[in-house]
Amino acid sequence: MRKFVIKGNICYSKSINELCITQDGYVVCEDGICTGVYKKLPEHYEILPFYDYTDKIIIPGFTDLHIHAPQYPFRGFGMDLELIGWLNAHTFPEEAKYSDIEYAQNAYSIFTTDLLNSATTRACVFGTIHIPATILLMEKLDNAGIKAYVGKVNMDRNSPEYLCEKNAEQAFKDTEQWIKDSARFENVKPILTPRFIPACSDSLMEKLSVLQKKYQLPVQSHLSENTEEIQWVKELCPGTAFYGEAYNKYGLFGNGFPAIMAHCIHSNEDEINLIKEQNVFVAHCPESNTNLSSGIAPIRAYLNLGINTGLGTDIAAGSSLSVFKAMAMAIQCSKLRWRLQDQSLAPLGIKEVFYMATKGGGKFFGKTGSFEKGYEFDAVIIDDSTIKHPYKLNTMERLERLVYLAEDKNIVAKFVNGKKLFERTVSN
Repeated sequence: MRKFVIKGNICYSKSINELCITQDGYVVCEDGICTGVYKKLPEHYEILPFYDYTDKIIIPGFTDLHIHAPQYPFRGFGMDLELIGWLNAHTFPEEAKYSDIEYAQNAYSIFTTDLLNSATTRACVFGTIHIPATILLMEKLDNAGIKAYVGKVNMDRNSPEYLCEKNAEQAFKDTEQWIKDSARFENVKPILTPRFIPACSDSLMEKLSVLQKKYQLPVQSHLSENTEEIQWVKELCPGTAFYGEAYNKYGLFGNGFPAIMAHCIHSNEDEINLIKEQNVFVAHCPESNTNLSSGIAPIRAYLNLGINTGLGTDIAAGSSLSVFKAMAMAIQCSKLRWRLQDQSLAPLGIKEVFYMATKGGGKFFGKTGSFEKGYEFDAVIIDDSTIKHPYKLNTMERLERLVYLAEDKNIVAKFVNGKKLFERTVSN
């Protein structure tokens, strides 16, 4: 059933500064597409099936622009390390386990179940270098009804031998076969995923560029996350002026194809200009950036420039699948950056992070992340009655409170592209 009406307290963004709230309103879905939000339901919609979520909060589903599914088992580990040490001590040994399809089956079942129960309806996901495990991940997400881009990771240097491609030519053949094998999924699509420049040789990047053009694929990777990493890229790519050029020289930095770069904490002016020029999405991962002591990205500057910017949980450098938590930390980190580093960039507010979590990140999937007419109908219904309060709050106050206090148990229903994934009763 993809034609219906939902009643409740409806919240959605039209722009980064315009948060719309319709108290006791109606939002209509027809064939998976939103046809409008109404204070009074038009008569011709009264014949449609009706979901009554009176007094609950209705929001568009969240988009998680950057998440590593195979890292989910070790979230919370190694938070005393910085990026490169953390990768070597925890990430690479864990990801190697996905050569065992039984391990992948168990781990990805846990990940998919928890992601399904969160407020996330769309995600851009890293797998591992292993094709069978990555196909399994795609299958689980597809069956769960979550819309996602999933990447088979590519890496062929500066990594443990047990987690490297045999060579660039073999990586090309394996990745092309994976692309073909993934064509059967309805909700999940492939995305080219060079891990990051230090782990990808020039030959591998050239091969991925060929696949991008042949199959018209988007790209996801990491950019300017850690100062040690940036210096390493300078040494590995002496002919480039800045990190982003190491992707751009192979056409893997926009150039007419959708691209996401996670972090962008230490991007210089030239790199920022190229991000904007090539319409690259920035995935802001505030908890990860804090846990690995990487820094605080100048998100206000990116928003001021009109750069497409969304949020990422970045499991497992981030500890939680909750985009609500990412929203809260984005605000908190921006306040610290403003206070301690650059008072010319004002802190982020609720309206801005809500936009980033919904319409801002959702743009990567097209017209998603809003209840405006013509947008794909993704919705999360939240019952905040378990969060007790001594007096009645208005809807904006309740929404702000959810950013800091929401838990998965508060999510009572979830719709993706007009399909109901689940409905349940809140547990007090």
